[in-house]
Amino acid sequence: MADQDSQPPSDQFNPHHLTQQFEQLLRTRRLNALTDRGRPRHPAQASPYPSPTPSRQSSLHAPHLPPRPAPNNAPTLPSYSSLRNMPKIPSPPQDASSLRFRNLLISLSSNPTAYENPGLLDEALAVIPLERIYGEAEDESQLLQAKAASIGPNAKPEWGYQDCVIRALLKWFKRTFFSFVNNPPCPVCAAPTVALGMTPPTADEKAGSATRVELYRCSANECRAFERFPRYGDVWILLQTRRGRCGEWANCFSMLCRAVGGRVRWVWNAEDHVWTEVYSEQQKRWVHVDACEEAWDNPRLYTEGWGKKMSYCVAFSPDGATDVTRRYVRDAAKHGADRNRCPEEVLVWIMDEIKKIRRENLSKEDRRRVIIEDHREEKELRGYVVRALAAEIGRINLSGQPSALGDEQKVPARVSGAQAWREARGEAGHHPPDNDQPPREGQ
Repeated sequence: MADQDSQPPSDQFNPHHLTQQFEQLLRTRRLNALTDRGRPRHPAQASPYPSPTPSRQSSLHAPHLPPRPAPNNAPTLPSYSSLRNMPKIPSPPQDASSLRFRNLLISLSSNPTAYENPGLLDEALAVIPLERIYGEAEDESQLLQAKAASIGPNAKPEWGYQDCVIRALLKWFKRTFFSFVNNPPCPVCAAPTVALGMTPPTADEKAGSATRVELYRCSANECRAFERFPRYGDVWILLQTRRGRCGEWANCFSMLCRAVGGRVRWVWNAEDHVWTEVYSEQQKRWVHVDACEEAWDNPRLYTEGWGKKMSYCVAFSPDGATDVTRRYVRDAAKHGADRNRCPEEVLVWIMDEIKKIRRENLSKEDRRRVIIEDHREEKELRGYVVRALAAEIGRINLSGQPSALGDEQKVPARVSGAQAWREARGEAGHHPPDNDQPPREGQ
């Protein structure tokens, strides 16, 4: 009786088995599509040879599986055409939109090269409390090692020492070093200011890579002083001002990560946000880090936490550029925005072009290393698509109804910036209407 109770009933839902069946169905449909593509489209193009007999034809081609009828209220699965993962042949940009997107991405790819400047690295190290950072990292590293040892002799710590250094740096940067700017205070009386719009940058502001300058006026009637807020892109100046919004935060924090020995990528999102990725030698992968939110390894933060719909997420480093959208948009149907700036084959070509430019002077050993990392990351990104599909299937039971197979992890909403500003940008944890365009960071 005990053995019978311990065995699952034969009709219990098995999501893994259903996933295998669904994958087999996709393979069968793909084979049928390729077969139909090779057949003549018109009677005049028909082959002069007699067609094979039905028995012979059935042995040559995979059988067409009839679709299983689903209840009227059953959730619909994505179409086969949206799921197939056929290799894309890189194609150079031809139309005006693709050429503009290429020029933009190539321009953005130069941003992380500033993190290799020896003089800036020295300036960055000078502002970091290294003894405090390394002490906290050592404490956390020993704690993780003890936790791994308690699991078993072959268990490894979740994060390595260098990862702990970045985590300690993240906490100090968010809580002590940098400040988030909504409306800057009045420089005369420290009263709140009111935004007036944009104003041209001065020569000194241009020298600090401030292509945009916001103008504010004091709200106090007896003062009415003006305040300028240059959006500096020069990391050296940011080390002095220590304030800004997402762009300044990601730029300065990425530089500090590089200064303490981390390998860094600067991630650009087409929907007006930027953040950092740091390579973990312990886990052999790139880890999401957002200094504004003090977020570590939480790539679902923006779509499932903030409620953003995202189209392009591109990671730039001194070694090239990579389209990492699949890491941050796990459910493209729900959280993906239109990717219409260029065809996907053109985007692959642009990524390869930037890699070729940035890797031109790499040694043979370094070039081999980054190629291995590219293959490993591509496997990781494809795995997100597969797991998302399996999870969607697993949430549907045999009757076609959503199944309660465990609750999804809760992802927090945005915490940086004023509440009104977050809501205006559609990042307060709810999805804005499709026809609403969130304001840019300068607004």
